Amino acid sequence: MGATVILPIMITLLGLLFKMKFSQALKSGLTVGIGFAGLGLVVTLLNTTITPAVEYYKGLGSGFTTVDVGWPAVGGASWGVPFAALTIPLALLINLLFIRLKWTKTMNVDIWNFIHFLIPASMAYYLTGSFWLGLGMVLFFSAINLIVADKLTKSWQEYFGLDGTTCSTFSFLFWNWPLGLLINKIIDYIPGLNKVDLSVEKINQKIGNWGDPIIIGLVVGIFLGLLTRQPYYTVLSMGIGIASVMLLMPKMVGVLMDGLSPISVAVQRTMHARVGEDSDIVVGMDLALGLGDSTVITATVIGIPITIALAFILPNISYFPVGLLMSVCYMSVFAALTSKGNLVRTIITLTITLALTMLIANAVAPSATIMMKSSGMNITGLGTDGMFGYPWSLIIALLFGEVAW
Repeated sequence: MGATVILPIMITLLGLLFKMKFSQALKSGLTVGIGFAGLGLVVTLLNTTITPAVEYYKGLGSGFTTVDVGWPAVGGASWGVPFAALTIPLALLINLLFIRLKWTKTMNVDIWNFIHFLIPASMAYYLTGSFWLGLGMVLFFSAINLIVADKLTKSWQEYFGLDGTTCSTFSFLFWNWPLGLLINKIIDYIPGLNKVDLSVEKINQKIGNWGDPIIIGLVVGIFLGLLTRQPYYTVLSMGIGIASVMLLMPKMVGVLMDGLSPISVAVQRTMHARVGEDSDIVVGMDLALGLGDSTVITATVIGIPITIALAFILPNISYFPVGLLMSVCYMSVFAALTSKGNLVRTIITLTITLALTMLIANAVAPSATIMMKSSGMNITGLGTDGMFGYPWSLIIALLFGEVAW
């Protein structure tokens, strides 16, 4: 059903669990779902807008023999493993137990993104045939996900201003966040670069409206169109399309937060009454909540041509990152967070993260293909996706992939 259906259901149930009236809980759930649907539409608009440029560059590469299937297909396929039906109830049980024992304060309602537990677990299952290994990995990932989401809460709320929430999107928590912190720590020791402090707000102060995200989107879109030799009407459409994304993205996040805020208040009120005043429960949500940040949006439009360029620059890359282009906006979230809004650092962090993710996804393509074909996906030859570009994929492939082949 996807996140736009699952989220309203889960938010409504969560509201009822924490003593909201049904009409209030339903309204909150629907508003969150509508906000998420709106984000999806804006991301789709972005992908549609850049399609002419993607097709242009894709046509230049003759060595792209591996298919990039895209994360929605991989995520959907991961729900087909035998232990998928147990994932939701057992993960929620672990979540409630951790809260009750005061081990964590995160209430993870981001059910759709359980795919981040299921994809590596499915990969291990199809490579080894072990049901219990797959289920054990799901439960282990869901437990440590809560712990790390708790650790993120303070910096997440301070940077994005999203009170009462944290990010509980597993793969990004365990890859993009620590990697971003490491990259920024290294930059701290590079003379000259460590003194550069350029934010979108400072650009606006220096050049006025020309630094507005809408104008930046227009310029980047037109430049990308001209660079890929598009006809003038496509160039203009790309400029307006990306400018539209820059304006609409934060508005959709605002709609989503309008629905989430009453739930957060209800959770806090009920938990304070039952567990004590020190029980500051936070709602774990998709990292899409961070998409409205101006640095994230600006980094996204700059990161798209960088991703395309990496496909031709990185050694031995056998796939064109069509699916990964759909994820640049999400990968920009932790790049901006760990760089504290410094646009230069954000772009550097995003570029390194994208490069490493592409290299890993390329390296594990044989094992990823086994997982996808075993789950019923019709793939000719090898296939991969950015979702396999995380360290857990590499570890699983190294441990089990060679045996399977």
